[in-house]
Amino acid sequence: MNKILKLTIIFYFINNIFNISFSNEEFFNQGVKYYEKKKYEEARFMFERSIVFNPKNSNSYLYLAKIYNIEEEQEKEEKNLESTLLIEPENEEAILMSMKVALKKSNYSKVKDLSKTFEQICKKLCIENKNILEILANIEPKNNES
Repeated sequence: MNKILKLTIIFYFINNIFNISFSNEEFFNQGVKYYEKKKYEEARFMFERSIVFNPKNSNSYLYLAKIYNIEEEQEKEEKNLESTLLIEPENEEAILMSMKVALKKSNYSKVKDLSKTFEQICKKLCIENKNILEILANIEPKNNES
C-alpha cells in the first residue's frame, strides 16, 4: 500500500472517530437543553441518540431515568438507573434516585444498603441521605411494638 493511501485511510478513521464523539456530545448537550425546557419527548430522543453513539454515557441514562421519573414510568426509570450505576457505580444522584424508588416500593433493606454505599461516596447530596433515612425510620414498623 502506498503512503498516500495509508494516510488517507488513517485520516478517514480519525475524522470518523472525531465526528462520532462530537455527535455524541451534541446529542447529549441538546438533550440537556430540551430537558431544562421541559420538552421531555425531544430530550428523550436526544439522550437515546447519545447512547447509540456511546453506550457508556452514564449521564444519558441518568437523564432518561429523570424523564421517566417525571412521567411516572417507574420500571423504565429503574432500568436506566441500573444502567447508570453499572457504568458509574459511585454516581450520587443515581444512588439517591434508586433509594427513592426503593422507598416507594417499600424495599427498606435496599434503601439501607444503598444508604451505606451513598454515605461512603457522597460529596454534594449528603443531606438527602439523612432525609431519606428519617423518612424510613418513620415508616418502618418498630420491633418493640405489638
